[in-house]
Amino acid sequence: MQTDTIIWALSAASALSAAAILRLAWKSRGAGRAAANAAALAGSLESETRAVLVIVGATELYRNQIGRRLLGAAGDPLAEMKRRAADDDRALADLERLDAAASVGANRRAEVGLPAAGGGKEWFSLEVRPAGQSGAVAWIAEDVSARRAMEETLRRENELLSDFVDFLPVGCYSADADGTVRYVNQRLAEWLGKSGDEIVGHNLEEIFGTVPNPEEERAELRLRGRGGDVFQGLVAHSVYDEGGEMFTRSVVVRDLVPEQQWEKALRAAERRFRWLFDDAPVGIALVDMDGAVGACNLALQAMLGIDRDDMIGRAVANIIAEEARPQAAEQLAKVLQGSQPGTHLEVKLRGRRDLIAQLFVSPSHEDGDISGLVIHFIDATEQRNLEIQFAQSQKMQAMGQLAGGVAHDFNNLLTAMIGFCDLLLQRHGPGDPSFADIMQVKQNANRAASLVRQLLAFSRRQALQPRLLNVTDALAELSNLLRRLLGETIELKMIHGRALGLVRVDPGQFDQVIINLAVNARDAMPGGGTLTIRTNAVTVDKPTQRGPELMPAGEYVLLEVSDTGTGIGKDNIARIFEPFFSTKEVGAGTGLGLSTVYGIVRQTDGFIVVESEPGQGAAFSIHLPRIDAAPASETKRPAPQSESEGGDLTGTGAILLVEDEDAVRLFGARALRNKGYAVIEARSGEQAMEVLHGDDKIDVLISDVVMPGMDGVTLARFVRMERPAIKVILISGYSEDVARDGIDPDAGIHFLPKPFSLKQLAGAVKQVMSGE
Repeated sequence: MQTDTIIWALSAASALSAAAILRLAWKSRGAGRAAANAAALAGSLESETRAVLVIVGATELYRNQIGRRLLGAAGDPLAEMKRRAADDDRALADLERLDAAASVGANRRAEVGLPAAGGGKEWFSLEVRPAGQSGAVAWIAEDVSARRAMEETLRRENELLSDFVDFLPVGCYSADADGTVRYVNQRLAEWLGKSGDEIVGHNLEEIFGTVPNPEEERAELRLRGRGGDVFQGLVAHSVYDEGGEMFTRSVVVRDLVPEQQWEKALRAAERRFRWLFDDAPVGIALVDMDGAVGACNLALQAMLGIDRDDMIGRAVANIIAEEARPQAAEQLAKVLQGSQPGTHLEVKLRGRRDLIAQLFVSPSHEDGDISGLVIHFIDATEQRNLEIQFAQSQKMQAMGQLAGGVAHDFNNLLTAMIGFCDLLLQRHGPGDPSFADIMQVKQNANRAASLVRQLLAFSRRQALQPRLLNVTDALAELSNLLRRLLGETIELKMIHGRALGLVRVDPGQFDQVIINLAVNARDAMPGGGTLTIRTNAVTVDKPTQRGPELMPAGEYVLLEVSDTGTGIGKDNIARIFEPFFSTKEVGAGTGLGLSTVYGIVRQTDGFIVVESEPGQGAAFSIHLPRIDAAPASETKRPAPQSESEGGDLTGTGAILLVEDEDAVRLFGARALRNKGYAVIEARSGEQAMEVLHGDDKIDVLISDVVMPGMDGVTLARFVRMERPAIKVILISGYSEDVARDGIDPDAGIHFLPKPFSLKQLAGAVKQVMSGE
């Protein structure tokens, strides 16, 4: 193939892939220069807004990105469209004619409507044409649904306007300098007893019997109507110049209607036009041939925040943001020149606020020639913001699932580490040389478990132990620690409201929320400042938007944590709760602090938002559901228990231990056998079913929740139905509410979160066996 093939590709607005063009150009004279030209051509044509597919026979030479979505395989590019058009004979015939043209190397173009998934139709502009002398054929496709919808809307508006003018209570006509009628409305034609075709193109002398003097603004005529009846009419007209030719716009009022009634009729006509223009729910601009705004409606003025006087005469391109202006100006120029019937753009507009708008552009005509543009502006800012929020929500959900999965696997590993440390400590007491080393391993495993809880907090799957908590008392206990964390240069102020009531939270996680916010505030005040924590009881009367969530009406305890630091920029504040996002320098933060806070607050059915400006500090507001009263014992924080506390954990009975993680299963089995229990091990739910179907006596079933094949929840349901005497303990690295999903809360199934120690496992079994 020679270099002229590449030149043909440019003229056909299609292209081969970069690799194919390079190979073809190499065979031609001047291989190096042709290769460079071909590479540039491929790059430019890949950005073509229409689908392009170039084939030879059933072999595909090139397909651009949109072509991969709209067109089928090279053997039958229209296969999918034919399937959709199976019940539409007309569309199917158009597609078959395109196929026939492709088979003989002929040009053909068609617009085809295909059924859409949600109802209605999707429209496609399809074109096939030969590509040079090699037998290649270029398929070009474009989705023109938006243009067709715009044309249909404008057609209905034009029909409405035409009906409005045709049935005005007065007659209207326009004539040229020779007195030849160029337009007449339906009302005047009815009065004269003629059709529009019998009047347009004829001289006023034939129609009226006289030609009104164009230099006189008004004239009285005797006109002959239907059936030969003669009636009097008042003609008022104005003269205008179009392209050097004089025309008149005339109104005929029958039977000398009093002037005040005539003016009233005109005012009614103007009012109806305003209903179609000013009261339209979308912005409308009428643009002159030079690109200046000739008229605009109230909706457009409100959208842009610009008065009408500032809009009239302004270039329409100037209200489009600079980055989108060149492309928009090019599209508007094409419509003005008549090279395309209309266009649909999505651009950013300039005004008192930044907004994104969809522009539907169509030409306006006068006497068959394009006289300007009609542009409809639809505000799409909220829609785009919702799309961005939805994408952000999906990203947060994906990160949460990833964090939860990682934390779950870590909890399995940490369970085994802590458990085997407990087994070693049974043989190596405090006097043993290995005791200190084993304790170091166990302590670091417990520290790792704390880090894993942060991941689970972000993913909202941590194993919480919520209790009723007095916020005032909790903050008082935490104040000494906060002061040590903040240092001497930062002042801590606590301002408590009255009659706060209680909240149901995990006390440890509550402390983590406050500490994380305090540490962030400290880092934002390197030169010192004030950290203020306020509490108050508030009532929300109606659902309120709090960030991306809708907070329902109800009673809440409000915590406000504010600082006098550097503040947060507008670009960062929308991402402040994203995982691994940090405004600190590299190495100074993990980006998990605020995302952990967000996860804990949301899992506690609370809501958190931040307000900040650079240099003005930041204020985090947390709303937690308020509870009025509770037993005094429940509001106290649980005292931490040491590993040495507790009574006799030995016992007897048969335990079926189901765990797919070998290390966790081996530790659990050894620990329980050491306490006197008979343990049957199973690596999966299916193996456990075989044991349960046998004759073995089982007192307690201990099963992991997440396992390949049959999971622990399904296994627990089977045991409750078939062998209800067996007591069930579910173990999981996720929280209890996640693990119990699908199980009746009154089913009597117990839960033990991972990671757990030997003592916690034996204590849970002892408690279940004793029926406590």
